[in-house]
Amino acid sequence: MVKPAPRRRVTVSELRSQRWFARDDMRGFAHRQRMLQMGLRRDDFMGRPVIAIVNTWSDMSPCHAHLRERAAAVRAGVTRAGGLAVELPALALGEVMVKPTTMLYRNLLALETEELIRSHPIDGAVLMGGCDKTTPGLLLGAISMDLPAIFLPAGPMLNGHWRGETVGAGTHTRRYWDELRAGKITKADWVDFEVRATRSVGTCNTMGTASTMTSMVEAMGMTLPGASSIPAADSGHTRMAAACGERIVGMVLEDLRPSEILTEAAFRNAVTTAVALGGSTNAVIHLTAMARRLGFACGNEAFDSEARRTPIVADLAPAGEYLMEDFFHAGGLSALLLRLSDRLDLDCMTVTGSSLGENIAGAKCWNADVIRPLDRPVTDQPAFAALTGNLAPNGAIIKPSTASQHLQRHVGPALVFDSHRDMSARIDDPDLEVTPATVLVLRGSGPIGGPGMPEWGALPIPRKLLKEGTRDMVRISDARMSGTHFGTCILHVAPESHVGGPLALIRTGDRVSLDVAARALNVELSADELARRRAAWQPPPPRFPRGYGALVERHIGQADTGCDFDFLEGTVRLPEPDIY
Repeated sequence: MVKPAPRRRVTVSELRSQRWFARDDMRGFAHRQRMLQMGLRRDDFMGRPVIAIVNTWSDMSPCHAHLRERAAAVRAGVTRAGGLAVELPALALGEVMVKPTTMLYRNLLALETEELIRSHPIDGAVLMGGCDKTTPGLLLGAISMDLPAIFLPAGPMLNGHWRGETVGAGTHTRRYWDELRAGKITKADWVDFEVRATRSVGTCNTMGTASTMTSMVEAMGMTLPGASSIPAADSGHTRMAAACGERIVGMVLEDLRPSEILTEAAFRNAVTTAVALGGSTNAVIHLTAMARRLGFACGNEAFDSEARRTPIVADLAPAGEYLMEDFFHAGGLSALLLRLSDRLDLDCMTVTGSSLGENIAGAKCWNADVIRPLDRPVTDQPAFAALTGNLAPNGAIIKPSTASQHLQRHVGPALVFDSHRDMSARIDDPDLEVTPATVLVLRGSGPIGGPGMPEWGALPIPRKLLKEGTRDMVRISDARMSGTHFGTCILHVAPESHVGGPLALIRTGDRVSLDVAARALNVELSADELARRRAAWQPPPPRFPRGYGALVERHIGQADTGCDFDFLEGTVRLPEPDIY
């Protein structure tokens, strides 16, 4: 392990905020005057680092309901360290409530974050988020702005409990919904479950997208050690928030920026971490987008390759049994990273100013059933597998760890749904022509077709089959799937059907072939037949005559490129604003 060299300290005159406040002209006067107007003193902002608290708190985001209070703790930490904290509200993106999907707005948050920081007299930022799309949205913006930044994870909710069972958000919701539809539990049971399953603020307490993303960000060095595992309601979360405020002031004075922390090696560490956690497939899209903002390649194949060599060792739902509160008490992410230390680049720089190896040197695992050794994995199935074939020329992804093993090599007739509305109208029809061998196909649910690539990929099992005992089928879509969900679901098919990808060409009754071991996904049609169907295919007309939807239709990328806007990609840094 290489110890980081001592860093040069930034002088007061070099602070970015002083371009606004230290000017000896009318503009400088106006900037200072407006700060004084808010009751501040001149020496509160003259010669002090100005820290933005970029806060995604919202009354419509229960995952972030506590971030208003945590912002106060951050502010106290910034003040203790000699800085000035200013809170800048940002798009909340509360999962579940935002329709059609928060993914539609991830890039809007990324753009907002970048421009919030650029347009104000800011020297560094504390990024407050955690619900699924807020983490990548905030990081994408911070990457492109490249001022000192530290990420403050919102933290998972506490364990849920129902009738003697520990239950996790999303995962058990899906399981009990199927039981309700099959007639195995009553409506009264379902209502009782509803009020007991989620018992505190915070993000999903399974290894869903939220904890997958915050864990990867910690593995990349953008959080304080252990920050991603602390439950939202734990008193330690408030202390961590204050520590973030203190540390960002130090980062500004050391000029420690994301571009120095987020190296190719740091991204490899993130992929290894996601694999060992049995994390969400959404991580593939978000990490791909983040890597492309830095000029790195990271996508389906990186996750597939790592999943072939690194097993799942965190026994967390949906791939395992435990929940995030158990993971925290078992030692949290620091303990997991210690387990993986021979597979990680421990010399990577982190926000602490120390290396990843130094950060985890004192970690301990307190429960080897929750965080297992590498020679006792949770499953012999890989966390991720990247598929290609004539149905997915640019790739698709599956989680073998949560799929049924007997379906991982399967041939069956397709039952095609043209949209989510079409599927919802027909899926529970008792006369639906479907058997357990049928391959359910949903199209029209990609980045443009959804719009926004909603989490529709865990298609419901038809009710007639649920009543007969079927609990899993092969399901294919150009959609995403909640990280809390499970099943033999092929996701992120690229290109999507809306732009003429092969999913647009298949018909009910066509035979579909899945072979996970061979990483193959095909429809059993000749190239000539596919070409004939393609020639007859007509693209759908644009749906958005104006507004943000029109921007998405014209500029969003496909799943294999991270679904970023084409005009946001790339490593070019925009010039600083002129101070008029």
